[in-house]
Amino acid sequence: MKYIGAHVSVNGGVSMAPEAASAIGAKAFAIFTGSSSRWISKEISDDEAQLFKENCRLYGFSPDVILPHDNFLINLGSPDAKKLHLSKKSFLDEMRRCEKLGLKYLNFHPGSHVNEITEEECLDKIAESLNYILDKTQGVTAVLENTAGQGSNVGYKFEHLAHIISKVEDKSRMGVCIDTCHAYSGGYDIATPEGYDATWKAFDEIIGAQYLKGIHLNDDKRELNSHIDRHAPLGEGTLGDWFFRRFMNDPRFDNMPIILETPDEERWPEEIKWLYSLQEK
Repeated sequence: MKYIGAHVSVNGGVSMAPEAASAIGAKAFAIFTGSSSRWISKEISDDEAQLFKENCRLYGFSPDVILPHDNFLINLGSPDAKKLHLSKKSFLDEMRRCEKLGLKYLNFHPGSHVNEITEEECLDKIAESLNYILDKTQGVTAVLENTAGQGSNVGYKFEHLAHIISKVEDKSRMGVCIDTCHAYSGGYDIATPEGYDATWKAFDEIIGAQYLKGIHLNDDKRELNSHIDRHAPLGEGTLGDWFFRRFMNDPRFDNMPIILETPDEERWPEEIKWLYSLQEK
C-alpha cells in the first residue's frame, strides 16, 4: 500500500499536524517539530506531545508514516568548529523532540563542505557527528536525504550516502530518503524506463534496499544532472507522467512515507488524488 502525504504546517502546535494532513486526503505526513530556521526551538510540552499522539491515533497515522525534517541551519559536516558544534547540539535537540513525540524517523540533508574541505572529509565529519548524536539518543532513526548537489552540498551520489552509513557505528538507526527531484537533478535518470531501473539497481547495490525509509515525491523544474534544486508541481516538470505512473505501481515503495514537497500547497489534495488514480487495479 502506498502512503502519500505532504509536509504540513504546525501552526497552532505540532498536535495540529495530523488533522491538517487528514484534511488534504493524506495517508502520511512530514513536519518540522520546531523552527525550520533557528538553532534552538521552543520545548514541546508534555501536554502537547500527548495531544499529538492522540491525534495521530484519531486520524490514523502511525509513526511508520510520519517523516519529520530537521531545521535548515544544521550542517553536520561543517568545517567551521563553532557551526559544527551548533549543528550537533541542534540535531540532538531535534532527535530528542522526535523521541518525545513517539516518532521513529528524523529526515535531514547530509551537509556541505562549503569549499573549505574535501567531500570525503565532509562525509567523515557527518558520520562522526551522527555517532556522537546516536550515542546520546534512542529509538529514532536518522534518515539521510539525497541532495541535488547544489553549491557545495554533499549527498548527491549514492556513494556519498553509503560512505556515511559505512562509518556510523549503529547502522540499525540509519536510513535514507530519496527525493525524486534531487535524484534527477543529481544525475539519476529516473524519467526513462532504462534509467529508472538502473537507478534503483544502483541504490540496492551501493546503499542497500533495507535502508530506504521514505520518499520525497517531487517533480523537477530543471534538466537531468543540472545540480539545481527546484521542485515543480507534479506533471509540470521534467520527470513526466510516465515516472509517476511507474512509481505508483512499484511495490518497492509500499509501506513507507511518501511526502510531497511540491511548491503549491493548495494543489496537494488534487496531487494526492491524482497519484492514487495512477494505480492499476
